[in-house]
Amino acid sequence: MIPRCHFYLSSSFAVFLVFTLLFANVVGCSSHKAGPDHNTDAYANEAQIDATGDNRRIAVVISTLNNPWFVVLGESARDRALELGYEATMFDSQNDASKEAAHFDNVIAADYEAIIFNPTDADGSVANVKRAKKAGIPVFCIDREINSTDTATAQLLSDNFSGCVELGKYFVEQVGKKGNYVELLGLVGDNNTWNRSKGFHSVVDRYEGLKMVAQQPADFDRNKALEVMESMLQSHDDISAVFCGNDAMAMGAYQALLGAGKAAQVKIFGYDGSADVVQAIADEKITATVMQYPKLMAIEAAEFAHEYLANGKRDFPQKIPVNVDLVSAENIDEFVGFGKKN
Repeated sequence: MIPRCHFYLSSSFAVFLVFTLLFANVVGCSSHKAGPDHNTDAYANEAQIDATGDNRRIAVVISTLNNPWFVVLGESARDRALELGYEATMFDSQNDASKEAAHFDNVIAADYEAIIFNPTDADGSVANVKRAKKAGIPVFCIDREINSTDTATAQLLSDNFSGCVELGKYFVEQVGKKGNYVELLGLVGDNNTWNRSKGFHSVVDRYEGLKMVAQQPADFDRNKALEVMESMLQSHDDISAVFCGNDAMAMGAYQALLGAGKAAQVKIFGYDGSADVVQAIADEKITATVMQYPKLMAIEAAEFAHEYLANGKRDFPQKIPVNVDLVSAENIDEFVGFGKKN
């Protein structure tokens, strides 16, 4: 039988012990570093790596959260970072270069250890990435690239040119080799805008009977696309199709055509694979889009950041192309918003 051990404390010693424990607890709490105040544009979601309080943080800086596709992109990166044990905070640049620069100021000052970055501008965002690199913070660009070699640690980019080559071929199949069409461009400072347009025109421009009667930026924005499309229809009411550089603009164009009573006559082509356009294809309102996979891109970027921080990996390819797929009535059953069905 194991003997019981009885401990008896004098009242004075007990009081001393209580005060000692209380003091140690106060010192321990006061020595813990508090995180910085979160920017009002940030989505803060944090998790500790371990019980020691040694937190490691990843910032997810997204060009805009005014588009569901980019919300999925940012949330997927953030959530994967959380799963890997990091604190993760998402920042919304609102397609504003000055807001983006302010986010980088805050992230660098707060000693974040990695940045998953969706730039606002291919040229204008380079300076921000350079500042992070100088501070020793790796930057992993997703979806949108910067025009600088070896500044970002890696850039994960959809194969926009090839995707729009396939879309251009399908455009010709659906519209025919004759007819007028218009194009809604994205942000002029974003390489995706031009890579998509170039891929599309590399096919469509071979057919002299297909004439682009208007081309105008709508900044990847649904509301602006609605306005631009309404204006185009006043001058060009005989169009057969509209090519849009993303799905948000495709939905804006559809609303304009619906209001003009032309939604059934004009074929609409988008790019992204957003949930509303995938459904609109199923409903025969939009003709086709190209599925780029925001969840896959974002998750891979978070895993790259983890490999960099936890495993010391440094030899990342500078540009990593991510495959895309044409989505149309012929294969719509294979897809859901932002990806393929499981």
